[in-house]
Amino acid sequence: MGVGGMSVVRGLDPIAIYEYLLKARAKLFDWVRPISLEQYTKEFPFGLKTLRKTMVEIAMGEYAYTRRLRGEQVPPPEDRPLQRFYETDFASLERAWQEQVEETRRALSEITDWSAPVEYVARPANQPAVRISTTAGGIATQLALHEVHHRAQAMAMLRQLGIAAQNLDYSLIMFKREQLAE
Repeated sequence: MGVGGMSVVRGLDPIAIYEYLLKARAKLFDWVRPISLEQYTKEFPFGLKTLRKTMVEIAMGEYAYTRRLRGEQVPPPEDRPLQRFYETDFASLERAWQEQVEETRRALSEITDWSAPVEYVARPANQPAVRISTTAGGIATQLALHEVHHRAQAMAMLRQLGIAAQNLDYSLIMFKREQLAE
């Protein structure tokens, strides 16, 4: 058992999982890239309401969890470098996000013990501070699942815009497939 009753799952490779996220994210970007600013900022009755807010949230989460993996403080949301993209088009966010990808890859490759404890203080808006205890593996897992959660919301928004955003399942992207003769 690790910190806070969490166990480290053997056989899961956070670096490989991140590479899957990047492949799935590339497909998501292909769906988002051609839409208009009006579509990018259109409000929906669920999630974070717009594709722009959803995409920035994914990038901001990656930034924060990467900092936590490195044991660094995470500045309040308004002071994070990706904050400005809540007011821009997608192309601007995509360019900046690529820099974050390299930081995340480096941070993941530097981890030698996924069961190493990680502790930090979160300060949710309008709520008391909370001490969080987990492991490096727990942070890597949250980074991945946070993206998948918000990616599903983005895909639902895209579907409502008439874009067939689907089939980002891990097995479809990462498993080797061989067509068999009938």
